[in-house]
Amino acid sequence: MAWNEPGGNSNDKDPWGGRRGGDRQGPPDLDEALRKLQDNLNGLFGGRKRRGGDEGGSGTGKGGGIGLLAVVFAGLAALWLYNAVYVVDEQEQAVILRFGKYYETVGPGLNIYLPPIDRKFQENVTRERAYSKQGQMLTEDENIIEVPLTVQYRVSNLQEFVLNVDQPEISLQHATDSALRHVVGSTSMDQVLTEGREQMAIDVRERLQRFLDTYKTGITVTQVNIQSAAAPREVQEAFDDVIRAREDEQREKNQAEAYANGVIPEARGQAQRIVEDANGYREEVVARAQGETDRFTRLLAEYRKAPEVTRERLYLETMQDLLGNTNKVLVTGDQGQNNLLYLPLDKMIDNRASTAAPLAPSVQAGAAEPAPRATSDLQRDLRSREGR
Repeated sequence: MAWNEPGGNSNDKDPWGGRRGGDRQGPPDLDEALRKLQDNLNGLFGGRKRRGGDEGGSGTGKGGGIGLLAVVFAGLAALWLYNAVYVVDEQEQAVILRFGKYYETVGPGLNIYLPPIDRKFQENVTRERAYSKQGQMLTEDENIIEVPLTVQYRVSNLQEFVLNVDQPEISLQHATDSALRHVVGSTSMDQVLTEGREQMAIDVRERLQRFLDTYKTGITVTQVNIQSAAAPREVQEAFDDVIRAREDEQREKNQAEAYANGVIPEARGQAQRIVEDANGYREEVVARAQGETDRFTRLLAEYRKAPEVTRERLYLETMQDLLGNTNKVLVTGDQGQNNLLYLPLDKMIDNRASTAAPLAPSVQAGAAEPAPRATSDLQRDLRSREGR
C-alpha cells in the first residue's frame, strides 16, 4: 500500500525521509547536506568539524571553503607559471602565436608567454637534419634504375617553417621526389651510373631549393648526396655486361690516345728537325756562295795588280788541295833521271795503325808530314823549269 493512500499506516515513512504527523515534513534540508559535505572536506584538509550549534558550524564551514579555494587557485597559478616560463637555447628559436596569429620570434634566453591565449613553437635552427630516399627512376633513354639519395637540410626561417606549410618535412620529401625524378628523367643511363652523379646532385639541390622557396617552407638544403645507382635485380647481370663492355671501350680509347700521344710528338719532332736541317743547309749554301763571290772579287783585284804571282799562287794552292787528299806520293829523282819511287803510304799507315792502335793519331800525324815536303819539292821543280 502506498504511503499516502487512505487507511495506510501513519507510522510509515514517506519517500522524503519524514514521518506523517511528525516534526520534519517535506524533502531533506539542502543546507544540512552541504554542511555535512563541508565538514568532511574540512576533515580532509585539516579543518575542524562542526561541534556546536548551527551558527558555529556555519562559520567554520565558510572559513574552510575560502581556504580550499585559495589552495586550488594557488596550485593552478603555480602550474600556469611553470608552463608559461621557458628557456630557449643558443641553437634554438621560438615562434609565439597570440590568438592564432603570429606575434613574435624569440631568441635565446629565459622567456615567458601566456597560455592558453599564446602558442609556442620551439625548434633547433642550426642542427643539420638528414632525409634519405631510394626509388626506381626512369632515365632519358627509357631504362629503369634505382637511385639512393640523401638530403641534408636545416631550418633557416622558423616563422615560415611553422606558419606557411602544415607539414614542411613531408613537403620536403615530396619535393625531393619530384626534383630527383625530373633530373634523372633528363639524364642518360650512362651518366647516372658513372661520372654524372656529381652533376646530378647539383641539379637536384638547385631544383629542390627552388621548390622549397616557392612553397616558403623556411628550409635550406645544404647538401644532396646521390650514391651509386644500380639496376634492378632482374636485369643486374645485363647491366654488368654493359658496364664491362663500356670499361673495355674506355681502356681501348686510353691505349689509342697513349699511342697517339707518343707517335704524334715524335713525328712532329722529326718534321721540325727536317725543316731545321733544310733551313741550315739553305743558309750554308747561301753563305758559301756569298763567301766565294766575295773571295773571287778580292782575288780579281789582286790578279789585276800582279797577274803572274797570282796565277802561280792559284796553281800551287790547287795542286796542294789535290795532292793533299791522296794517300799516294810520287817522288822523282834529279833532273834527267827517270827513276820513279813509289811509297805505299796507305799500307804503311794501316800496318802501323793495326800494330799500335793507341798511337794511331800520332802515327797519322807523322805520316802526313811527307806530303808537304813532297809538295815543296814539286814547287822547286816547277820553279826550275820556269827558269829554264
